[in-house]
Amino acid sequence: MNEHNQHISSIGEYLAIFAALMVLTVLTVWVAFQDYGAYNDLIAMSIACSKGLLVVLYFMHVKYSSKLTWVFAGSGVLWLLILFALTLSDYVSRGWIETAMSRFLEV
Repeated sequence: MNEHNQHISSIGEYLAIFAALMVLTVLTVWVAFQDYGAYNDLIAMSIACSKGLLVVLYFMHVKYSSKLTWVFAGSGVLWLLILFALTLSDYVSRGWIETAMSRFLEV
């Protein structure tokens, strides 16, 4: 027979994670009304990534899972970063491509 060692989280642990998520949500709203200049988006994304990490680790039970589950979760994050990099490389290059095309067409 296969024996599975499953971690059973307590209600207190779930309530602590819920409280942390609520605090981070309030912090997100508070930061949205502050003026940090170019850092507003960076701060908001950092808070969002922290909330996502809490959800993945505790509510999706990755924290207590096998190494194989960690590999699959990590590969999903890596793939997401690759797609973001490809999308942002296209987005960032749009300005100079249009400028170069307009110079070419003016000649």
